Amino acid sequence: MLSFYRKYWRTAFDIALIVLTVYLILFAFSYLYRIATPIFLSFIIFMFIEPPAKWMNRLGMRKSIASGISVLLFTMVIVGAFVGAGYIMTTQITGLAEKLPHYQQILTEQFQKNSLFISQKLKLLPDDVVNKAYEVVGYITNWGQQIATAFLLSLGGYLKSFSTFIFNFAIGIILAYFLSLEIKDWKQTAAEKTPKTFKKAFFFLKDNVFSGIGAYLKAQGKLISITFCVIFVSLLLLRVDNAFTVSLLSAVFDVLPLLGVGTVFIPWIIYLFIVGHTSLAIWLTILFLAVVLTRQILEPKITGDTLGVSAFTMLAFMIVSLSLFGVAGVILSPILMILIKALYDQRYFHRWIRPPKGEFDQKPEPPQPLS
Repeated sequence: MLSFYRKYWRTAFDIALIVLTVYLILFAFSYLYRIATPIFLSFIIFMFIEPPAKWMNRLGMRKSIASGISVLLFTMVIVGAFVGAGYIMTTQITGLAEKLPHYQQILTEQFQKNSLFISQKLKLLPDDVVNKAYEVVGYITNWGQQIATAFLLSLGGYLKSFSTFIFNFAIGIILAYFLSLEIKDWKQTAAEKTPKTFKKAFFFLKDNVFSGIGAYLKAQGKLISITFCVIFVSLLLLRVDNAFTVSLLSAVFDVLPLLGVGTVFIPWIIYLFIVGHTSLAIWLTILFLAVVLTRQILEPKITGDTLGVSAFTMLAFMIVSLSLFGVAGVILSPILMILIKALYDQRYFHRWIRPPKGEFDQKPEPPQPLS
């Protein structure tokens, strides 16, 4: 055992330092995000308002006026979208949560009828088995109904409590406006005052991380929009209640690795088959297969290998980051995951992590210089 520690202690120490560095970055970012949320929002808003402001400025309009018009248009669009979507989702989610106990009761009664029919016609199920099955189904449906109700009500509660978000968003819009006016000065100051080491690190992040994240977000935005539109239009044609909420939830789950729209559709379809709504269940099955097939066809063409990180690794890292650091961890975890992948591809880990002696025959190649 001592020989094992002697051989691997340096390697374990180097890996522990990297893990500690990642943890400290996530901890610092989560703390800064909590105390300076409007500043982070201002950077996101700036990315939307700056292109039209620059375009109007090139046409001869003063930058202050161009930025003001761009901010006004952005605010009108965002406020209209949030108010409309928030009202629809709040009413539909609350109504759906209130109906879940009724749906659970229907499911239990339908199972009881089917079990009674089978036991009477085939005489294969003893009474104790049927009663035990009733208890199991009742427990499962009650458990599922409680989880679904809590999730929907909490989601509806988040949608209703917009006060903090609206305040942060309003401050972020003001900061984004001033940032749009002062962006040239900030760029010049950064170019003149930033040390070379930090410049190299920034360009490394820009070339290997930010570009990949930007392409990935654009691709996922297109795929989510297609999924939402297809499901929403289909549910409207099928005259399904709460079509907007179901479509939005499906789009949210669609972006999560290893989950997808099946998280919403599969339990729904099973429920419809059990309660006897066979026609709607068949149509939803066709819709589910069409959505999955469409995504499988479009995803390689739209997304490609933009991240280079496996879906399991990304989801696992996001879950751990969410548990430890909340929303800030989810925001930063893809960036750190892609950065780690880029550092590994550039063979920096081969220099930073000292391998145990005698375990590897080949000598690690030196990393490529940052440029």
